[in-house]
Amino acid sequence: MHTDIIQPPLIVHIIYRLGIGGLENGLVNLINQLPCDAYRHAIVCLKDSTDFKERLIRNDVDIYQFNKKEGQDWGSFVKLYKLLRQIKPTIVHTRNLAAIEYQVPAWLAGVKHRVHSEHGWDVSDPDGSNIKYQWIRRLIKPLIQRFIPLSKHLESYLTEKIQVSPKKITRICNGVDTRVFYPPTEKKAPLPDCPFSFSQDEVIIGTVGRMHGVKDQLTLVKAFIRICENDPEHKHKLKLLIAGDGPLKALAINLLEESQLTDHAWLPGERSDVAEIMRRLDIFILPSQAEGISNTILEAMATGLTVIATDVGGNPELVVDGKTGSLIAAADVVLMAEKILDYVNDAKKRHQHGQNAHQRVLQEFSLTAMVGRYKAVYDSLSS
Repeated sequence: MHTDIIQPPLIVHIIYRLGIGGLENGLVNLINQLPCDAYRHAIVCLKDSTDFKERLIRNDVDIYQFNKKEGQDWGSFVKLYKLLRQIKPTIVHTRNLAAIEYQVPAWLAGVKHRVHSEHGWDVSDPDGSNIKYQWIRRLIKPLIQRFIPLSKHLESYLTEKIQVSPKKITRICNGVDTRVFYPPTEKKAPLPDCPFSFSQDEVIIGTVGRMHGVKDQLTLVKAFIRICENDPEHKHKLKLLIAGDGPLKALAINLLEESQLTDHAWLPGERSDVAEIMRRLDIFILPSQAEGISNTILEAMATGLTVIATDVGGNPELVVDGKTGSLIAAADVVLMAEKILDYVNDAKKRHQHGQNAHQRVLQEFSLTAMVGRYKAVYDSLSS
């Protein structure tokens, strides 16, 4: 007598692209950490996937690449409809504005449960004020059973601007893997390809992230240049490290060349050794003009770094001003330079705020807690 093996429910995660980024990192962590016998997973990339998919530990995750055309690609809606009819997921989970419209073919395909997450703002709508985008979300709202904002700021946006019932909202902050991101346990060793010596005489400031638009690394570069031009001693002592790629990289290099500071900075592009880079920094800076809940802030805090961040989006939920770091206004070069100098000149405060940041991550932003909250949402829908 043959008995059918009952498989765990299938969740289809729909994202714009599987590349290096906070949203994608959170998704990979979630899939890796959810119990294998609880859920199966598939990822639909509206664009494509990169080597970032190699971070998936499970080998049973199907990845579908739609190579969506720019603008409205109706063929991609049909493609998703057909795929969902074929693989029959229990839950479809879209993330951010780029994917929310694909709730429509999911509903038409008869997918029983539909979830949508808001991770942060679109580059073309850094403060969520775009009326068109608000209406897109409102129109699709009835199809979505559970909204998951990653910050209080995004939760307020959903309730106030999109008029989502609080009963349909579950806020889940990102969690950080403290087995990967942790404070250095020994003296800083040289890093492959990096020109810095990492001696005790150097103070390394820096950031990690996509170099375009809303991330605004140019403000950090300008603050660094301001410090070096005003004080020869700090020019000798201070080093700038920016890991990430994008259109702002060339602009940043041009600014450094004009100021003859290229020897004092390292912009290596995208890196796969972010945790090692974090352990070489002394101060982490996030100059974004808008943010959801920043994975890189959490990773920096887990590494025991003082964080200087702009007072936007979910950043104030992570950085406790005056205790784990400092919050400043976005695009304020002068104030950023002042805060950097404050920590450069006060090593004791720098180390204390870094220790406080590490403890805060351990207590409030563990990966285990994040995964448990997502599982509870999925369980409540699929049971």
